[in-house]
Amino acid sequence: MTNNNKSNSAVELEALLTRHFGFPDFHPGQREPIDAVLSGEDAVVVMPTGSGKSLCYQLAAMAMDGITLVVSPLISLMKDQVDGLAERGLPAASLNSSLTSEETFSRISDLRNGRTKLLYVAPERFRNKGFQNLLADLNVTLLAIDEAHCISQWGHDFRPDYMRLGAVLKGFPKARVMALTATATPEVRDDIVKQLGLGQNGRPAPRVFVRGFRRDNLRLVVSHTRTHGDKLNRIARILSDFPTGIIYCSTRKQVERVGLMLKEEKVKHLIYHAGLNDEQRRLSQERFMGKEFPIVVATNAFGMGVDRSDLRFVVHWDVPGSVEAYYQEVGRAGRDGALAHCELLYNYADVRTQEFFLDGSNPDPATVMNVWHEVRTILGKAPKTCSLDEWGELVFATDNKISLHTCMGIYDRCGLINREITTGTRCYTTSLVANADIQRLRDMLPTLEEKRKRDMRKLDLMLNYVNARRCRHHFILDYFGEKTSMGASCRHCDHCGFDKAVLQRAPTEEEWSIVQKLLSCVGRLDHRFGRNTIIAVATGSTARDIIDRKLQEVPTYGVLAGTSSDYLRKLFDELVRAGAIAVTADQYAVVSLTPHGREVAWRRVSVELHWPVLTMAEPAEAVFAPTAFRRRGKKKSSKLRPPSAGRIFSSGEDAVFNTLKEWRKGEAELREVPAYCIFSDSTLRAIAIEKPRTLQSLAGISGLGPVKLEAYGDAVLKIITLGATLDAS
Repeated sequence: MTNNNKSNSAVELEALLTRHFGFPDFHPGQREPIDAVLSGEDAVVVMPTGSGKSLCYQLAAMAMDGITLVVSPLISLMKDQVDGLAERGLPAASLNSSLTSEETFSRISDLRNGRTKLLYVAPERFRNKGFQNLLADLNVTLLAIDEAHCISQWGHDFRPDYMRLGAVLKGFPKARVMALTATATPEVRDDIVKQLGLGQNGRPAPRVFVRGFRRDNLRLVVSHTRTHGDKLNRIARILSDFPTGIIYCSTRKQVERVGLMLKEEKVKHLIYHAGLNDEQRRLSQERFMGKEFPIVVATNAFGMGVDRSDLRFVVHWDVPGSVEAYYQEVGRAGRDGALAHCELLYNYADVRTQEFFLDGSNPDPATVMNVWHEVRTILGKAPKTCSLDEWGELVFATDNKISLHTCMGIYDRCGLINREITTGTRCYTTSLVANADIQRLRDMLPTLEEKRKRDMRKLDLMLNYVNARRCRHHFILDYFGEKTSMGASCRHCDHCGFDKAVLQRAPTEEEWSIVQKLLSCVGRLDHRFGRNTIIAVATGSTARDIIDRKLQEVPTYGVLAGTSSDYLRKLFDELVRAGAIAVTADQYAVVSLTPHGREVAWRRVSVELHWPVLTMAEPAEAVFAPTAFRRRGKKKSSKLRPPSAGRIFSSGEDAVFNTLKEWRKGEAELREVPAYCIFSDSTLRAIAIEKPRTLQSLAGISGLGPVKLEAYGDAVLKIITLGATLDAS
């Protein structure tokens, strides 16, 4: 096969890398796909978000003759990439529906005259006959397909317009193909190859590159929650350590609801979902990317093209529908390589939302045929120009708009209808195809049923992840089929623990007492309640649901009063991992004492755990309060406070406290976050009084977790040391 590429040996890729992108070296996994296409091979590249996939085809484009055609699913994503390349002086452009006719004409002229090397288009562009004619006149030497999992109906984000790309490729037999995606199981990778026709019609079998799913800097956590108040509590605690990030919700309505809750708590944030108009979504994304706002609450419509390196957390308010979707979304955190927190707030009731989406994405055969009869009747009168919502008012065979949207895509793929998008709107002009073969639709019905079963299996696997009693990083790597040299414990998930300085060990005498009391409480409430209720009883909570159930009459009520509920939750999870406590896998997550746990409770056997740091208790009701955020303008609580909170400072302590506040103000301005996100006043007071001299003693201060200890510990100790020196003089 002839290929128009420059000789691979004549291209100094490192020199091009430095000249065009300013990088001295390739990231792991980048060089090999570039070498493949330069040597005349096709490539399927699977690398996670933040690993530098885009550079693979961008640099290859600069090392090849002709034009690189980049298929990208979103206009905003195209714009970000084209703007970034333009800043580097690279000849890139896009063609999309947002352009004026003058802009479109100018860009086509640049293409014809060789002034553009990379052209970005959406898959819908290939519906346009004028664009098809333009391609026939261009020397396309590389076709880069971004978000390639969208071509596979087994993928988590299937888009019918990507299905056209296999036919498009037949018109460019000499062009190389690079298909790229952040998340694809072996099954999806095989389907990408099949749908694109790689290894067929004279094309050699593609090279498949899978790398980089291991992300050691991501903390993976699943928190079982009962109410929205529990979820908001968790977000409050996350924000105290990780102030910048994304909160994903499964529906537009939930985004609005969470946004209102954050607004009530004076938390600066944006919202983003497909129900906003194009300008609102564009503005939200630009303001977030410009670091004007630290937090965005969004559906999964927000994500592609989000390249903000300082995201310190990704929280899922609802359970996602697949491990692929989940890992792609959490992968947007920690792209700078620093520690990032990824927490899924799980409530079994949320699964019903995903089941609704699953039903909509996989309508049953009767619905597919009934909707078709209605659509055919409507279009038999005349073509229809309207939005999906308007189609929902016309069709009565289903009241699920997602199901209707899926059906329309199926009819399009079967060649029964034509759909042309109206420029600048969300409307399609839909018409019947003359003499279409209805048998193609009937033949597709078994395949649709197979897809439904696979999607249900994906949701089941996502729930397996939620309920996993093993390393979450290992679960992810096994799922995507990547082998790793990672040890048995990753030290970066809620199963393995987080603080590397805290080793697994047997309890001290003080810890034995806490373990026995906690296990005793589990035994007293055996097979009746979940973790939070057990801890509430053990700490002597006076929350209404505890009193209403008369749980204050349980003999173990209050046996751990004064012990931090957060500490007990972590200890409880450690005892689950050690096999001392069992938790049911259903929506109720009821706990019970195992036979091994009874032996531990009687101290007949020992147990080795990753011990959390023992801190003073927060008020017993806090875990069950509607929110853990501090509300302004309300009467101060009469609950117990840490001993340091009400103590009068000495002059030396006051000086240290004020110095710490000034330092905190500077850190907050530097990081562009509110001061309380660094440390609360109560934490600074405790530091000023206790004056810890080592990181170990500093870790004992309430409000100082491992993340803050690592980020600020040395600076705080220097301030304390300086204060002691001044006192001595």
